[in-house]
Amino acid sequence: MVTGIDWPGVERKVFFQTGRRTPVTLVRGEGSYVWDDQGNRYLDFVSGIAVVSLGHCHPVLVDAIKRQAETLIHVSNLFYTVPQLQLAELLVQHSCFDRVYFCNSGAEANEAAIKLARKWGRENRNGAYEIISALNSFHGRTLAAVTATGTEKYKAPYAPLMPGFVNVPFNDVEAIKAATTDKTCAVLLEPIQGEGGVNIPDDDYLRQVRAWCDEQRLLLILDEVQTGVGRTGTLWAYEQYGIEPDVMTLAKGLAGGVPIGAILAKERVAATFQPGDHGSTFGGNPLATAAGYAVLKYIIDNDIPAQVRARGERLLAKLRGLEDRHPAISEVRGRGLLCAVQFEADIAEEVVRAALGEGLLLNNLRPNVLRIAPPLTVSDAEIDEAVAALDRVLAKRSAIGA
Repeated sequence: MVTGIDWPGVERKVFFQTGRRTPVTLVRGEGSYVWDDQGNRYLDFVSGIAVVSLGHCHPVLVDAIKRQAETLIHVSNLFYTVPQLQLAELLVQHSCFDRVYFCNSGAEANEAAIKLARKWGRENRNGAYEIISALNSFHGRTLAAVTATGTEKYKAPYAPLMPGFVNVPFNDVEAIKAATTDKTCAVLLEPIQGEGGVNIPDDDYLRQVRAWCDEQRLLLILDEVQTGVGRTGTLWAYEQYGIEPDVMTLAKGLAGGVPIGAILAKERVAATFQPGDHGSTFGGNPLATAAGYAVLKYIIDNDIPAQVRARGERLLAKLRGLEDRHPAISEVRGRGLLCAVQFEADIAEEVVRAALGEGLLLNNLRPNVLRIAPPLTVSDAEIDEAVAALDRVLAKRSAIGA
């Protein structure tokens, strides 16, 4: 590693200024910890935005990448490759779906789902093309995905946006019913809204939505980019609601940090795509899918979702203990290892910066909301360490009368 360089200064000079970064340059990771270029160690409860599912540089993932990189990295989807089909088969065996297509990100997976739904509507609902999604949702940064997203700040700079999307309140099935017309082809939802603030719906919400989609002959698409691959305590979040969607999108934790996305669908829906309807140069390449296969197989073979449920209960209990001691906290919520701390005031960014001094990485979803998403392999001791660090941050803030 090159030392003595002002890397944030280099970033300001050469990189697109598309977002604000935490002022730390990370150079190494192991398990739940990362180190910066000054040698400081941090407990990582961001996990690459819920991506580093097995922790940093897990031996299973590292070995899979090394072996595949020495064998075959890329040949395109013009040819069959073994890792791609192994991962696809594993996904089908452990979900309610029949077919898989791989891409490179969650946004790409949602773009594919939108295309699939529109073509399905054309063929099965007299040309219907509109998709109902939820306010405060997040489905990606590409043009169709950001149009589907129900958060205005992500959409406003790119108007006029493409037609065919209707946003309604989350956790309100009556709003979906009211928005449904003969132009509607699908409903697109996150089982739990991630970027929107870790918003958890009522237990019967998705069942009611599923029933409405069945009654109206609409597709139900679940965006599990953030909630999938064990993050919420089951392999897929939809399992907790007693339903099966028609389409599901994945990314983030699927390959533990190697870029990958996937769209999964039931046979009757997947058959809508015919040769030439969709494609990707890099999607599903041997390196990414070998990584995905190693990560997913480890999660399944070691019943990581059960560990997530136990550790998630501990994390929520500890965070709710902070809620009792710090009036600045208005609510703690979460499912598995996807949690949020909401504050009475817009102090989340301030807390994130202060946590650096305590050796803890967090990120703020909203001005008043922190997201807490450690690796799925986090230990009890690391949970206790992280909550103690957050406790110290809030105590110091209170002590100076902030």
